[in-house]
Amino acid sequence: QVQFVESGGGLVQPGGSLRLSCTASARLFSIYTMGWYRQAPGKQRELVAAITPGGSTNYADSVQGRFAISRDNAKNTVYLQMNSLKLEDTAVYYCKGRMGTTDYWGQGTQVTVSS
Repeated sequence: QVQFVESGGGLVQPGGSLRLSCTASARLFSIYTMGWYRQAPGKQRELVAAITPGGSTNYADSVQGRFAISRDNAKNTVYLQMNSLKLEDTAVYYCKGRMGTTDYWGQGTQVTVSS
């Protein structure tokens, strides 16, 4: 019933930019807390950025100042603008929505930062 679909991943050079999108089927998207997570090979999945229904944002220290999360409730979409990309940003990026205590995950999109 609730589904999130990520897009926008790909190959980018160090220092480059990429914009990820996540579109949700949820009817009450506007009241979901949304987040972007990532998982690199051999590492645990980690929170990258989150945004509340009210628009408050939170970022991992590793991406602070480089990434920006935003949402367009009219489009049921959350974005992750990624600037000044580094090799260590390479990972599968996942969109997650939370309603109450229930989490809904997308399938992920690959981001590879390489020369």
